Formats: sequence, structure tokens, C-alpha cells
Amino acid sequence: METKTAAQTATATETAGGTPLPDVCAKRETPPRRPEGQDRYTISEVAARTGLSAHTLRWYERIGLMPHVDRSHTGQRRFTNKDLDWLELVGKLRLTGMPVADMVRYAELVREGERTFAERERLLVRTRVDVRERIAELQETLAVLDHKIGVYAEAREAKERAQHPV
Repeated sequence: METKTAAQTATATETAGGTPLPDVCAKRETPPRRPEGQDRYTISEVAARTGLSAHTLRWYERIGLMPHVDRSHTGQRRFTNKDLDWLELVGKLRLTGMPVADMVRYAELVREGERTFAERERLLVRTRVDVRERIAELQETLAVLDHKIGVYAEAREAKERAQHPV
């Protein structure tokens, strides 16, 4: 009987009956953006594109995280490509762990214009420091996990060798 390495075992668990499992971390396919001037998206279209709920999009607007969103003559929100760009940035800021209050402050600073560049820079530099600290913690955690996985893989492989000597 052939003995599998830990890497081969990990690869085997990534497939179901030989068929690769979907990569849940892969970037979601979104339709191409509309040309400038024709870039009017409904809240449901933006929700589908961003993965955010309509409720979250309304909340972002209410708390000042989202700049003014245009409305149709019937009062429906009409988002633009610029709004999609902003939401992409907000998504990245969320991933950094930036508190919502800081994201709202950043949005306020952006709306105030160029005179706030220095304060925006300070806010982002502080966030970058936090992100680097979290990355270092995660790398340490990953090293512990890798070690433990190696210990268990070696123990399992030794047991398999003992049960099935060559």
C-alpha cells in the first residue's frame, strides 16, 4: 500500500470524488461596469455586485459612510461607477478592521476636500500599523497550526506504516 504524505492528503481533501471543490475564496465574477453617463445602478444591482445587503447600503448612507447617492424622479437610489469604487474601498477598510466611526470620519474628510489630506494620511497610516500587527499575529498562529498539522500527519503516517509494513 502506498503511503500518502500530508500534502497529498490535504490535496485529496480538497476534491470530492476527483472533482475540485469550488474555491470559496475566489473573487466573485461581476458583470462589466456600464460606460460613464450610463452608469445608473439600482440598490438591488449594487447589492448583487458588492455582496452587501440593501439594508447595509441604506445604513451606510444614513450614517454618512456613503456619499450622497443620486435619486431617480421616483426617489429610488441610483448608484454610479464612482459609488461602486467607493464601496470597494469601504470593503477594504472593513477588512482592515477599521472601526466604523473611523470609516465615517474618513468619508467626512474626503468630502471636505484636499485640505484634509494630512489627516486622511494619518488615519490610514494608523490603520496600516494595526493591519501589520494583525498580519504578524496571524503568521504566528499559522506557524502553530502548521506545526500541529505536521505532528498529527507524522503520527498518522507512522501508525499507517506500522499497520502496513512494506
